[in-house]
Amino acid sequence: MPKMSPELKLTSESSPLPHPLRPLTNEELLRARDIVIKTHKDDGVAFFFRSIYVDEPKRDGLAQFLAAEHAGETPKTTPPRLVKVLFDHVKAGVASLCEDVVDVAAGEVRRSKTFPAYCQTSYTAAEFGMFYDSCMASDMFKEAMDEFSLPEGFTITIDPWPYGGLDRDEDVPRYMQGLVYARNASNKNPDSNHYGYPLPIIPVMDFATKELIRIDRLATGGIGDSLYPSPKADKPKKVFGHGKSAEYLPELLDRPLRTDVKPIDITQPEGASFQVHSDNLVEWQKWRFRVGFTPREGAVLHDVCYEGRPVLYRLSFSEMTVPYGDPRPPFQRKQAFDFGDGGIGRAANNLKLGCDCLGAIHYMSAVVTTPEGTPDVAKNVVCMHEQDNGIGWKHTNFRTNRAVVTRLREFVIQFVATLANYEYVFAYKLDTAGGISVETRATGIVSVVPIDDGKVSNYGNVVFPGVLAQNHQHLFAVRIDPSIDSYSSSDTAVVLEETHPIPMNPETNPFGNGYEVLRQKVESAMYADAEPRLNRVVKMENVNKKNPISGKNVGYKFAPNPTQLMLADENSTQAARAPFAKHHLWVTGYRDEELWAAGEFTNQSKKEEGGVKAMVQRGDWFVDEPVTTSEKGKRSSPVVWNVFGLTHNPRVEDWPVMPVEIHQFHIRPADFFTSNPALDMPGRKNETSTLVSCCNGNASRDSLRTDSDNSNSGCVQANPVTHMQGAAADVDPKDLPRGENRRHSSTLSRLFGWKSGK
Repeated sequence: MPKMSPELKLTSESSPLPHPLRPLTNEELLRARDIVIKTHKDDGVAFFFRSIYVDEPKRDGLAQFLAAEHAGETPKTTPPRLVKVLFDHVKAGVASLCEDVVDVAAGEVRRSKTFPAYCQTSYTAAEFGMFYDSCMASDMFKEAMDEFSLPEGFTITIDPWPYGGLDRDEDVPRYMQGLVYARNASNKNPDSNHYGYPLPIIPVMDFATKELIRIDRLATGGIGDSLYPSPKADKPKKVFGHGKSAEYLPELLDRPLRTDVKPIDITQPEGASFQVHSDNLVEWQKWRFRVGFTPREGAVLHDVCYEGRPVLYRLSFSEMTVPYGDPRPPFQRKQAFDFGDGGIGRAANNLKLGCDCLGAIHYMSAVVTTPEGTPDVAKNVVCMHEQDNGIGWKHTNFRTNRAVVTRLREFVIQFVATLANYEYVFAYKLDTAGGISVETRATGIVSVVPIDDGKVSNYGNVVFPGVLAQNHQHLFAVRIDPSIDSYSSSDTAVVLEETHPIPMNPETNPFGNGYEVLRQKVESAMYADAEPRLNRVVKMENVNKKNPISGKNVGYKFAPNPTQLMLADENSTQAARAPFAKHHLWVTGYRDEELWAAGEFTNQSKKEEGGVKAMVQRGDWFVDEPVTTSEKGKRSSPVVWNVFGLTHNPRVEDWPVMPVEIHQFHIRPADFFTSNPALDMPGRKNETSTLVSCCNGNASRDSLRTDSDNSNSGCVQANPVTHMQGAAADVDPKDLPRGENRRHSSTLSRLFGWKSGK
């Protein structure tokens, strides 16, 4: 087990009743599997288990439980313990995708459904293995490889990829494709980078037969060349003859490691300030929340409260699509949905102490299923720790030369997923000022294809001899289910707030400097885009609670970031599969189990089904007397989806492994509190900080001067007037000089040489 701070407390369950959001156990997984097998058992039937995880309680029942929990009362009812089982039911060689929701306490299947054949769920590790084995056993693949002459000592490796969106005239069963690379095995290192040696073929496999059905050949030309591959050559083509290295491993680098990097150690000598309970309840600095983990989403935050006041019912990363902008076939299908096609939770890393997470760390593991339905432990998939994020607030009164400064401390819940070439780092960061930051980081290795020597392309950038890193986008959707100071579904409203200039006019803005804040309450499901010119802000408010200071509704807010949205044409399959990526903001009506921005089934989809576009079209409303209603809609509570992205046109500096690209957005209190919630943060000076000398080790006078010096230097800097804070000490109003007895301030007296009596 990884080490953790000895002062970090891991306690038993936080309430006398088992909490409905507690993590899945081995015993529950096995019991759910056994109930499914017993229910569907028949002669000649086989089962392939894809995922087994907790089926979250319906909101109405869970909200009642949470309200009683926070009131210190025993809940009158506890939602049933349900486990969702997704599996293939295989009979006579034909697989049907099924989903059962099992009541593990009652020993019964509560809900069951079989999906249509076109619904393709995410791939599993076992399926990736089947694809690789099929390629290695295929004569078709061997014949394709005979078209190339590899240098001595090179071996073959394949990255399995989702087949992607089907073309309009395609109607195919479950397929998988793969990107083929060579690896220089002569250096005797199994981690040698194979991405520097792509081959221009893509094998495609039919999962029903477990056999390759074709080999797609790739165009390798540059600007002005055809979109389509060249005819097959008469003799094998020699490849990778340049002899250059594309390594990132420290032991294989073509340059020495830096020797002037001194350690930065993160220590908490008095222990960590957070507490973790065995049912995944976390308490830190007035924050209280629960951490869940699903195979598709990774880490999820539930019931996020500050000082006992609910803020968010649920916060999660919902989807990410990665469309590639290379129009040459078959790259129109190169579009991954990393949550729906593969599962971020399934791909989560085993995080390492002192590497992925620094300081006093607590790790969470998750119980997952094998294809046989037996429990397996995904170790250390979530790390939690505190970190310093610079100055939290500060003010200096230069009249007295007194400064008060505190630090902004954050609590980080982080998980990392590796999907083929890319790594994604996801984090929720709660801070001591009542804020929540949501962060993504992209790193890893850019996806590459071959390009003929000496050529360049408009579809990407040449980052290594014969290697083209294709242009692409990463488009994320975060689902925010607010519960602003209440668990009642009718208490939370969403408001769009904008700041507009007031036209200059003699009645309301005679000097032209005025502006106004305009508000529009979102009354029904809708979408919108970021608008930085108007400072468009999304406010999530409690319509029934006012701030006693401002008189405004208590709430939280965030500003959607104006990042570039999906570039694929409106009529393309890429766009039809991910309409969520066409707008920065979606507000939809809450329905149980609606968690996916692009719909539940993204794999091999031709268009979105059940995603945010469909939710908006359904027409739910959020007020008692809506202007319009729809037949499919109903009165509901709002769910907010924030969409942001990264258009990645690769640089040479992204090779052979890219520095992280970081994106954050911030959910901040807006009249939720009656003052700065971080006022009570102690301003303790860090006594381990040290001064660094200069000038070849001879400390200069500047580097050794601190704010504690009592020297007479720095008079201008210390003068209050320099900081626009006034010229002298405070004056009692009764002592103000009047009439002929008035005089200038001492500062002006010195400045103008003014003397009394002149």
